[in-house]
Amino acid sequence: MRHTDEEIKQTAFIGITGGVGSGKSEVMKYLMENTSCAVFQADEEAKKLYIPGSPVFDKIVKILGEDVLDEKGFPDKERYSKKLFGNTGLRDEINAIVHPAVLSLILDRMAAERISGRHDYFFVEAALLIECGYGEILNELWYVYASPETRRKRLKETRGYSDEKVDAIYDSQLSDEEYRKHCARIINNDGSIEEMRSSVDQILKEFNKK
Repeated sequence: MRHTDEEIKQTAFIGITGGVGSGKSEVMKYLMENTSCAVFQADEEAKKLYIPGSPVFDKIVKILGEDVLDEKGFPDKERYSKKLFGNTGLRDEINAIVHPAVLSLILDRMAAERISGRHDYFFVEAALLIECGYGEILNELWYVYASPETRRKRLKETRGYSDEKVDAIYDSQLSDEEYRKHCARIINNDGSIEEMRSSVDQILKEFNKK
């Protein structure tokens, strides 16, 4: 059945971003449970490109070398991470292949959402939304904020990261000032989960008044 223009909702396309350890996943979980939305988690979609048969897998292996593959021909996470850790040039080469492929997937999903009008929101979650220029294709970017101290504590407790690894990640990501400069709204996730949810509720309320 074909929808009329009146029947089709105007979906809001929102980017959710923030530094590692800021709690983007918890924010996304709450949004998924409390709004009519579709979700595109860029980092999860990007992982699918590292599987044999994907459009860019051979290009990735050519850059990193076959020694990052396990006996079944899949990337070994430990070898892959070790090769990229601290190597900005190599990481940039991989990103130049993976990011355009992910962007193409996002654009396809956005087009489908515009046609279907099934949801009020289409959330795109990724750490590199700003760096990849997604602000140009989305209605707004929302920044999930947590202090460096809070993020460090979370990363050490939940992922077992060393201070050295946390520092290296911090050095590779945007500053708080840059996130605030490019994002229309700030989700405060520096405290309890209840405080984060309250911050999200307030932002949704303000956004819907537009």
